Amino acid sequence: MSFPPFKPWTWRLPEHFNIGVACTDAHLGSPLEKQVAMIVEDDVLGTRQATYKEMAERTSRFAQALRDMAVDEGDRVLIRLPNSLAYPTAFFGTLKRGAVAVPTSTLLTAEEVLYLARDSGAKVLVTDKAAWEGLHEKLAGLDNLRHVLLAGKGKFATVPGLHVVDLEDELAKVDRWMPPHPTKSHDPAYLVYTSGTTGYPKGVLHAHRALIGREPAAEYWFDFSPAGDRIVHSGKFNWTYVLGSALMDPLYRGKTVIVHEGKNDAAGWLRLIAKHGATIFIGVPTIYRQILQKTQAGKADVPTLRHCMSAGEHLSDEVLEQWRARFGRDIYEAVGMSECSYYLSENIYRPIRPGSAGFPQPGHDVRLLDPETLAEVPVGEEGMICLPADDPGLFMQYWNLPEETAKVFKDRWFLTGDYAKFDEDGYIWFLGRKDDIINSFGYRVSPHEIERVMKNHPAVADCAATGEELSQDKVLVVAYVILHPGAPVSADDLALYAREHLAAYKAPKIVYLVDDFPRTKNGKVMRKQLAPSLARSRSTV
Repeated sequence: MSFPPFKPWTWRLPEHFNIGVACTDAHLGSPLEKQVAMIVEDDVLGTRQATYKEMAERTSRFAQALRDMAVDEGDRVLIRLPNSLAYPTAFFGTLKRGAVAVPTSTLLTAEEVLYLARDSGAKVLVTDKAAWEGLHEKLAGLDNLRHVLLAGKGKFATVPGLHVVDLEDELAKVDRWMPPHPTKSHDPAYLVYTSGTTGYPKGVLHAHRALIGREPAAEYWFDFSPAGDRIVHSGKFNWTYVLGSALMDPLYRGKTVIVHEGKNDAAGWLRLIAKHGATIFIGVPTIYRQILQKTQAGKADVPTLRHCMSAGEHLSDEVLEQWRARFGRDIYEAVGMSECSYYLSENIYRPIRPGSAGFPQPGHDVRLLDPETLAEVPVGEEGMICLPADDPGLFMQYWNLPEETAKVFKDRWFLTGDYAKFDEDGYIWFLGRKDDIINSFGYRVSPHEIERVMKNHPAVADCAATGEELSQDKVLVVAYVILHPGAPVSADDLALYAREHLAAYKAPKIVYLVDDFPRTKNGKVMRKQLAPSLARSRSTV
């Protein structure tokens, strides 16, 4: 099957560019300034919202508050907030000051926050008062930290040597502000940390041009409508995936974003879509599975929904087919990484091929190369995914790790470390990290392919495949499986299912049933920590 080529993409990278301005102030003076930019549905606080004009003013006040606290260009502002209006206020406000935002997860322990504050050299911490209770004793005496801004209601503890204040009080004090800092597109904007699957988390520094680097996604993943869109996103802003797809990208284009703070409820996402007339829903495969399993809803319950998107892990064929049957919509997947957000994706212009990551988005000149010679591999052969080093979406460097940065740039290429194959129609088949690929009896097996097939079994809630070393040069393909509650199947049943649906060299030789996987704070499975000791039963066939 042959497809017409995508239209040529030309990058337009201005000398000066600021993400905070592009997502807020740029809409002032147009009809968009009165439009709602963000709605936060909070289980405790209720519904909060802000128009683009209000968002522009709040972020300008925040930027001025930073100036008044002697926060300079390039200083780091660590943000540890739940989904709230305070989040875009702090994030975009930091960027408008010319400082560097450091988004972090609310799931991190105090010790982990301390590490990130020290490693980033953050001068300011923005968090909420509930989190501050468990943090303030740990952060006392941190050399670089000078100011703490606290969101939320209630009293809070002060700390000697730290300027600890209420965020809203500080914003209210600002009655005039200076223009946004005139950042260049190549200036640092935000610093995200990897989830730390091995060793300590690693800082990934992005420039303001990162937002321009995601422009192809607007056409080749989002499918934005000129008539306007209302987007429900199920994630948390701290995650790179959500930071882009729920905060920067939609607001850059004048859309309305709806996010939730509180308990995860499968039916709740449908209620949000229906309540706000949302046209786009963005989640992870787990959310889509939960909606299908825990509700009886269908297309009639969310009549405004026209486009669905997913990333973070592979979507199973079963979930895609069930979603199509009940909601009459495809789910378009994307693949990205902390260093370059979603550069591979499915799109509305070509049919979804289950199991494939779709296509490189135009503008991202993705090549599959031999990492040693940098020669391009033939169609159908395994190669490392590489991007040109001048791709606007690429990160600048690993924070304070010049040797680590040098390792991933070779000649004019950024080496992602992920492997994939192209088929004859141009679809890309993601295989994963070299460390994840299972070398078993001379065969190289992608765990993602095994997981995709196993998740098609109606009793399987989740699956993680890996290699189990029995002795030198003897590695078995094994699968760890989480069942749906009450599912009447055994590990033996699943082992037989795998043999029926996978080539003999790919089929797991052992299936372990477990209650959960070891995961990072962001929910990623830590394959290296999968072990038979986690299992409550195993296959014997």
